[in-house]
Amino acid sequence: MAALYVMIPAAMIIVALAIWLFFWAVDSGQYEDLDGPAHSILFDDEDPMHIASVKDQSAPQDSVDKPHHD
Repeated sequence: MAALYVMIPAAMIIVALAIWLFFWAVDSGQYEDLDGPAHSILFDDEDPMHIASVKDQSAPQDSVDKPHHD
């Protein structure tokens, strides 16, 4: 019986925290663009300013083709 005096307030605190976290996520715009990330993965290769394509352009091509001699 004594465990109920601890568990019920603990459960109420966890529920209140979950409700606050949900409303914080909604207010901060976490659920505004649900389709954007799903579509952006299809078009990242065509973007010239994408991080992977910028790294490929900045790497010297000669160092990739020539073997290194130590």
